[in-house]
Amino acid sequence: MRRVLLAKFLLWAGFAASHAISIGDSMDRRAVQDAHQKAAIPSRNGLRFVIDGQADYFAGSNSYWIPFLKSNSDVDLVMSHLKQSGLKVLRVWGFNDVNEIPTDGRVWFHHISNGTSTINDGADGLQRLDYVVKSAEAHDVKLIVNFVNNWGDYGGIAAYNTAFGGNATSWYTDEASQKSYREYIKAVISRYKGSSAIFAWELANEPRCRGCDTSVIYNWVKSTSAFIKSLEPARMVCIGDEGMGLTTQSDGTYPFTYYEGVDFEKNLDIPTIDFGTLHLYPSQWSEQDPWGNLWIEAHGAACVKAGKPCLLEEYGSLAHASSEAPWQQTALKTKGIAGDTFWQYGDNLSSGPSPDDGYTIFRGTANYTILVTDHVKSIKKANKH
Repeated sequence: MRRVLLAKFLLWAGFAASHAISIGDSMDRRAVQDAHQKAAIPSRNGLRFVIDGQADYFAGSNSYWIPFLKSNSDVDLVMSHLKQSGLKVLRVWGFNDVNEIPTDGRVWFHHISNGTSTINDGADGLQRLDYVVKSAEAHDVKLIVNFVNNWGDYGGIAAYNTAFGGNATSWYTDEASQKSYREYIKAVISRYKGSSAIFAWELANEPRCRGCDTSVIYNWVKSTSAFIKSLEPARMVCIGDEGMGLTTQSDGTYPFTYYEGVDFEKNLDIPTIDFGTLHLYPSQWSEQDPWGNLWIEAHGAACVKAGKPCLLEEYGSLAHASSEAPWQQTALKTKGIAGDTFWQYGDNLSSGPSPDDGYTIFRGTANYTILVTDHVKSIKKANKH
């Protein structure tokens, strides 16, 4: 109403005031736009996330591959299906590191070689991620975008080590690697700063530092998250870790230990980290699937203690719905857990089915009905209470 009333007043005031219309209205317009932008940017409130002004539990998924698609229509297809499904958040790979530039037309984002790095903002580079963000904005899907992989897929830490020397543990403190990594972070954030599509910036996919003192990753998280906040203070930042290193409700099994150099609770207390992440693959950790309920509840309790929300960011079982549906139910009722994003979303693209690593939940299948359609219904019901 303020803009309407101001415009009427200035119109009535005559020529001198009409000159002020262009100034005052412009300033007012910018203020409204800034307010809308801040409102549109996802945030957290206590133990909940806030999306589009609503502090609710949400569901989502992972699609590491969508930024590497070369078909805009395929990207739009996925985004439209996500919107139809009620899945709100999609986690995507914001990195694609190479030591040699592909000659076959494959998408790549970051060339690291012989101590130097080049960022590809061409049609086979970050323009592909540009379109993912654009389509997400159009379909009101929120993206978690990460900046490097602990694993060798799509380059990751190994690509930096090939270019600059070092290994999986020294990377976190290697000056040349961290400089290149931060340059890449800055390049990505500068493209999407203020976008309503970005849910959070994520430091890495599953960072580990096996055998290291937990201070190594702690110091890296503290420094890197502060750097990201300096670039975009209003945006949420998370680590992307698996949630390892936890004393709360620990049963002493491997994932609860500090063997991988991660201290979940200590890292979560870092002021520039907005929420905790946990991943869940019991079979990969020599545990039975029902054990996953303890893992979820323990992290919920730790997040309550920290006063920050937790996201069950990846979870998967080769048994699919029979194991994952109970995890979803546990997550939904556990205080401190504010959302879940299963690994991973599957769809039929123009080139055929999207990648299937055995954990993929394809749209239109019985598993999809249980883990997406039914789960979204349960969430809507729970959010009303």
